[in-house]
This record gives sequence, structure tokens and C-alpha cells, in this order.
Amino acid sequence: MSEAKVSGRVHLIEETKSFGAKGFRKRLVVLEQENGRFPAYIPLDFTREGCDAVDDMAVGDEVEVSYVLTGRKWQKDPGSETKYFLSAEASSFKKISGGSSGGSSAKSKPAASGGAAPARRQDAANEAFAESYDEGDIPF
Repeated sequence: MSEAKVSGRVHLIEETKSFGAKGFRKRLVVLEQENGRFPAYIPLDFTREGCDAVDDMAVGDEVEVSYVLTGRKWQKDPGSETKYFLSAEASSFKKISGGSSGGSSAKSKPAASGGAAPARRQDAANEAFAESYDEGDIPF
């Protein structure tokens, strides 16, 4: 699978969330791009130790993120509707402006369990949506 790149200004950085007994970690970063009349908001998932790499990023930074598209099929039980999810899983990023020019890596390796990094900005709608599932209902 080949990597693609997207650049934009960091609009939102969520706190790291852990899922399941094995402690899978995920952290959402949203980039904002000006596309003429309306801005576009690009959600990117940093996983495992990539969650920690996001600590080097701040809201307002201009960044370029390498990512791969991933998809999942999920069905709660055999009689329920099948749902398909698409996500952009970030593999690395580099700052274009807004701080040091050094890049940060977010490769997919098993992460050590640890506490969540503090959130720089929370989106109430996303929080409410995330809390509407119990752990057994999470599709990944």
C-alpha cells in the first residue's frame, strides 16, 4: 500500500484514547485546508506510539502528514446491518511552519501502555459520539 501526503494547518488535536483489553491507542488530529469558499477539515488517526509523536505538534502549525487509507467492515451481530468505515491512518508528519522544522515519525509498532497526553483542544460533538459506544460496540 503506498503512502499519500496531505498538508494543512492543525485545527484540532484530541487527547489519546485507549480501547480494549490490549490498550490499542488512537489520537485524532484534524487539518484545515482553505479550498476556496469553505474550509476543508481532514481527520487523521495517529495510532500506537504515533499518539506520542503528536505531542510535538500544536494547533496552528502548518504540517505535512504521510498517511495510508484503511477500511474496516463491522457488524454487531449476524442479523444487524453491516457498516464500512474509512480512515486515514497517519504514518509520519513534518512541520512546515510553526515550530522546529524537524520531522517526527509515527510508525506502527506496538506501544507501551501509559497515560493519555493532555488534550490541547476538545470537540464536544466528537466526545459525545465516542461516549455513545460501550467497549464491545467499537468497530475496530
